[in-house]
Amino acid sequence: SLSAGLDLPGRFLFAVLTLMTLIANLVFIEEAAYIYRRIPSFKRSVIIWINAAAPVIATTSCIGMWIPRSTMFTDFTAAVFFAIVIHKFLMMMIKECGGQKLLLKRFENGHFKISTGPCCCCCLCLPRVRITRRTLFWLKLGTFQFAFLRPVLMFLSIVLWTNGNYTLYNLSPKGAAIWINCFVGVLTIIALWPVAIMFQQVRTLLNCKKIIPKFALYQFILILNHLQAAIINILAMQRIIPCAPPLSSSARGAYMTQQLLIMEMFLITLISRVVYRRRSCELEPPECMAEESEANKQTP
Repeated sequence: SLSAGLDLPGRFLFAVLTLMTLIANLVFIEEAAYIYRRIPSFKRSVIIWINAAAPVIATTSCIGMWIPRSTMFTDFTAAVFFAIVIHKFLMMMIKECGGQKLLLKRFENGHFKISTGPCCCCCLCLPRVRITRRTLFWLKLGTFQFAFLRPVLMFLSIVLWTNGNYTLYNLSPKGAAIWINCFVGVLTIIALWPVAIMFQQVRTLLNCKKIIPKFALYQFILILNHLQAAIINILAMQRIIPCAPPLSSSARGAYMTQQLLIMEMFLITLISRVVYRRRSCELEPPECMAEESEANKQTP
């Protein structure tokens, strides 16, 4: 533990960040109880999973801040949890449409726009893909593979680390870290693509369900937990973040990442509570929508 070597301002900062983590967890517990009481059972679990992302990341960052040697394990835990959340967010959009069967009825003649980020945002010439049971299966498989393979790769990394073959900050071609990180990066991009495709399709339909602010919060967690951490790690490895004995550059970079994440995840937890508690309208069944469109056609 580093707490013994902290001065008074340092201890005050650690105490404030720990208090923020505790408040974030209490807010989540209260929100989970609310969701359990008010949300239908078929979509209750996925919404709780998504709301848990920010408190879990704040908690792992807080543990890593107090116990520096646990940083690798806490980072891996947060990464694995968010890999599952990516799959859960796709499932939430499907469930908010009433489930897979109702989604297929609503968009029975529709097509997915696949020329979207992060894979194919520049490939505007790609054809649209018809919305069928098979295409939904491929979208779900795209996110599920990440939720399954990320824990496997993290377990492999820890096994190699205990054997001395994996060093987090050793990015030479001879090390295992560069290859595992590149493979994880590819899997991440593949997993984010189906979520973006589905969001483009349902964002108008689910506008009354506040899907846009929910997607924005999901994107913020993704950027802060992955991109921000990667940038700070690169700056630390290049010694742009100077060392301050007894902390090396990489250790200071890890502390900066953890402290920033605690503050950011605390704010996101509070905003999520507001967004997910807003009253949302219920979608009309596909039959009613079809009858209304026929009536509008016959009216002239």
